Amino acid sequence: MVGGRSLRGKCARSTRAFGLVKRLWRASAALLVLTAPAAAGAHDAASPAGLTEECANPALWVVRDSDTTVYLFGTFHAHDGKAHWFDHAVRQAFDGSDELVLETLVPESPAAIDAALARHRARKLVAASPALPAAQPSAGLAGTRQAMTAAKSVGLSVEQGADAVLHRAATAAGKPVLGLESFEFQLAMYDRLPGAAASPARAKPKASPAVIAGQMKQMVGAWNAGDHRTFEGVVSAVQAQSPEAYRILFADRNAAWSEWVTARMKLPGTVFVAVGTGHLVGKDSLQALLAAKGLTSARVH
Repeated sequence: MVGGRSLRGKCARSTRAFGLVKRLWRASAALLVLTAPAAAGAHDAASPAGLTEECANPALWVVRDSDTTVYLFGTFHAHDGKAHWFDHAVRQAFDGSDELVLETLVPESPAAIDAALARHRARKLVAASPALPAAQPSAGLAGTRQAMTAAKSVGLSVEQGADAVLHRAATAAGKPVLGLESFEFQLAMYDRLPGAAASPARAKPKASPAVIAGQMKQMVGAWNAGDHRTFEGVVSAVQAQSPEAYRILFADRNAAWSEWVTARMKLPGTVFVAVGTGHLVGKDSLQALLAAKGLTSARVH
């Protein structure tokens, strides 16, 4: 099965809702590349030995106790849909799970989306200062349009990304789909991200669209190979360039998610948790934080 190709059934979300989640997911992947352009090339993961375009082995971990299993699957939010990844261990873990848990869920109806956006805008107006008008674009999302265009130029799309493929599969199978974070939380999170000007000493020259496209494609290759080293390099570079962005994007969220998993382990059942691969690597990874709580994870493959 080619990742996502045979799971294109009707998406339960409205077109408008899907467009919003596409922007959030694209921004998440794009920010990694734009914040740390040199790190993505740290390892040549585009064509690892023994891996072809039709074979993929993305990283999957599991946490177990006597009556609970939580799978931790690292996603990349955009893909070209060419490699087989949703099979073997990943498919078995997904099929054996009672529910799917993603980073966030966009509201189903346009009315609910409008209400969420209105609340978000109202909070921004209340919090705005004269020095930073509420109408100013989010610094954290600056430059992501360039990265999204670059991704599209090399055939990457959110519709083929692991999150979207898994969501469609869960909907088709009648599995409950939950979100670790609310839609409004993610909107606010991107607004809190510092811009490049926040740390000029660490700022790096902007990469060209061709370079960004190549880096995103290389990261997909690393994801296909289950190569965590490339993602560790990117996340480490984010921390080096902007500790505040690293805290907002990774450390704080991983800490909150570790609390969620710890609480979920007290209930019986099997859960498939799918979050960006960057959250499952490095010293502040979800697995490391769970280990500190006495919950040991193991790499499935």
